[in-house]
Amino acid sequence: MQHCETTALGVLLEHLGIDLSEPMLFGLGSGLSFIYWDSKAVGFPFLGGRVKPFELTRNLAAVLDLDLAVEETTSPRKAWSQVAARLDTDCPVGLQLDSYYLDYFRSKVHFGGHVVAIRGYDDQTAYLVDTEQQGGAVSTSLRSLADARAASGPMTARHRSFTLAAPRALPAPRARIVRAVTACAEAFLDPPIANLGHRGIEKAGRLVRTWLQRTDNPQRDLPQAALLMEQAGTGGALFRNLYRDFLGECVDVLNRQHLRTGHALYTEAAILWTEVATLINEAGESGDAKYLHQSGDILAELSRLEREAMQALSRLEG
Repeated sequence: MQHCETTALGVLLEHLGIDLSEPMLFGLGSGLSFIYWDSKAVGFPFLGGRVKPFELTRNLAAVLDLDLAVEETTSPRKAWSQVAARLDTDCPVGLQLDSYYLDYFRSKVHFGGHVVAIRGYDDQTAYLVDTEQQGGAVSTSLRSLADARAASGPMTARHRSFTLAAPRALPAPRARIVRAVTACAEAFLDPPIANLGHRGIEKAGRLVRTWLQRTDNPQRDLPQAALLMEQAGTGGALFRNLYRDFLGECVDVLNRQHLRTGHALYTEAAILWTEVATLINEAGESGDAKYLHQSGDILAELSRLEREAMQALSRLEG
């Protein structure tokens, strides 16, 4: 799998005998969103294409009628005992942590919203499952795992661990798809602030044109932004590829016109998001602002395109 939270959820659900594709996990968790985030804490503007960390997990558990058990504590000792107790019963556990401290992580950048599944441990090592990009079945020292879980900063949690249980039969596919799709569409269409949803994409289209003035190292910051959009666990196209494929699976189940419309529009949007990332990368490498103006024009079109897609999907229930 490509995205950290859906990767961990896939491991936990597999333990329950539930086999869903990564796009289906992402879509049923109403995972698609958008945020334009610019603050002193991040240094350079950040484009996010999904809901905040752990919201996808909560959404998925709710739509599938699963029992989600979450534990948080400020005590490292208690945090580990909680996880070890679950592992000793052969139950995999999801962990939210800062990927910076993990021994195997290739990119040494702080990210407190990273999620992994832990399947076992010994005296010195924790055995994890992470994304394909990070190696899939991986291991890290217990010390590094403790540091990653104890980290503070943006998007971190207090030694958060979680498990899933399925005390009831899964709801019918038709019911869970409609609920997840319409909830995602409504949140996207009516964001509480202008940095989110289709309004956030429109805002990004205006502000991306100024990015060369926002950094003293465009050769570093702009390609990094493009990389995050395409390869940092997003499934490409800032998660639009995953949502496109989710909608394609939904069409196979429901075959409703609103779903077909949304799928067609997100197929187009995914291509344009990859084009935006390419242009941002070229702007960083060349220092030429024309590429940022082109990306701004495409983002304006994407705001319209995704708004139309979500308007169609919001009518699925009717």
